[in-house]
Amino acid sequence: MAVSTMRAWQVRAPGPMATAPLELVRTDIAEPGDGELLIAVLACGVCRTDLHVSEGDLPVHRHRVTPGHEVVGEVVAVGPNVGAEFTAGDRVGVAWLRSTCGHCKYCRRGQENLCPASKYTGWDADGGYAEYLTAPAAFVHRLPAGYTDTELAPLLCAGIIGYRALKRAELPDGGRLGIYGFGGSAHLTAQVALARGAEVHVMTRGAGARELATALGAASVQGAGDPPPVPLDAAILFAPVGELVLPALAALDRGGILAVAGIHLSDIPTLNYQRLLFQERQLRSVTSNTRADARKFLAFAGEHRITVATVPYPLDAADRALADLSAGAIAGAAVLIP
Repeated sequence: MAVSTMRAWQVRAPGPMATAPLELVRTDIAEPGDGELLIAVLACGVCRTDLHVSEGDLPVHRHRVTPGHEVVGEVVAVGPNVGAEFTAGDRVGVAWLRSTCGHCKYCRRGQENLCPASKYTGWDADGGYAEYLTAPAAFVHRLPAGYTDTELAPLLCAGIIGYRALKRAELPDGGRLGIYGFGGSAHLTAQVALARGAEVHVMTRGAGARELATALGAASVQGAGDPPPVPLDAAILFAPVGELVLPALAALDRGGILAVAGIHLSDIPTLNYQRLLFQERQLRSVTSNTRADARKFLAFAGEHRITVATVPYPLDAADRALADLSAGAIAGAAVLIP
């Protein structure tokens, strides 16, 4: 390679965005290890998980880690033992799940998202808030045609996690789905549900998010804790606010399921079993995703044109993008462009 250093953001000292927890540095470009690819970043989505890592809600697993796990990039070098699947010049995607052990009971039964030895991009290893990153080829994704790099980036976490959350919510055919919070992941998940014939009701704060939900075809849009106009067959909580669990459960019809899509959630207040959980209502968590989830969602995106609402930021403004995300000032998904 002609260059040996790059710009990258690192989590200097986790804390509120007002304390400037991130630092933009110049650092060496890593060499791809065994089974790895070196990838030039073309776009990287800004996910709420990046905010949790930066602010310390999720303790960093690696000192001065570079966040970012919604990466669209181009392969520039191939490490040993990758095989012929990828070559220089390929456009690829790097997502949250970076590696698993492959042999524990969870991996063997198709639940690699629960692997105790799992590792994550932008948490255990440096991610895409940079000009280059390395990633295991076995966990790198082929991308659907028909999308720009900026549009593809949010699909690699927001889209995949939303897809798994919808799976966990077990929405019946033609059912009524409630969505709590309407940011990067929720606006993609709503379109998947609508394409499958669901009736979608959105509860969210912010005028921009409500306008986007209406434009995408939501049957109703109201405040974050307001009741929807009809009982819900299933619901997904995207906002990391434990207090919303109660109104979301209260909105479920008998047998309904609430899936919590975030990796971090503030404490849930005391709930009344008889009123909120009885009649076989369920509360479920969503933990990461499997590569099979990613493949199925990206295939769906290739077959159904998804509208991806993005707000671009230059790489140098990653801290501002996270601050805007924290303030609820982004309608859709922020994307960093090196």
